[in-house]
Amino acid sequence: MASRETGISFTVYVGRLSGDTRATAEALFPRLGAKAPIGVLVAVDPGQRVLEIVTGQVSVKRLPDRSCALAALSMTAAFGSGDLVGGIVNGLRMLSDQAGHPARLR
Repeated sequence: MASRETGISFTVYVGRLSGDTRATAEALFPRLGAKAPIGVLVAVDPGQRVLEIVTGQVSVKRLPDRSCALAALSMTAAFGSGDLVGGIVNGLRMLSDQAGHPARLR
């Protein structure tokens, strides 16, 4: 629903992020293929308690670091209380709200 409303391709990865977790998430990002420029990858490693958000060239204009950091803070708070799914859903909702509709793209 977030992807439909915003025109941004949101992808969630839940699994192991080995080594440098940021580098691993960034290495997963090209798997979005042609949607990478308008993509957002939310990568969660529950075992390490790590969350990474990677944005594409176009989506970053609508979701700057500050917006992603606020969503990440909300997600990690939910994760800390044991609510993995709820944290992801609420985080996606926050990112979607921040991105707005496709007409907002400049």
